Amino acid sequence: MSSMSSTIRRFLKDESGATMVEYGIMVAVIAAVSIAIIQSIGTKTTAAFKNVDAAMP
Repeated sequence: MSSMSSTIRRFLKDESGATMVEYGIMVAVIAAVSIAIIQSIGTKTTAAFKNVDAAMP
């Protein structure tokens, strides 16, 4: 029975799952910020090309 209780104690003290959740949250935030930046740059690039196209004869 002591082996069972020691296994349960080790399981409760193990924080590796929490670390994986934290990494998952960080990856999600980085992805969201990257997508927002890329969309912003894409919009500005499209506007710049439209200005160049309009200026050409």
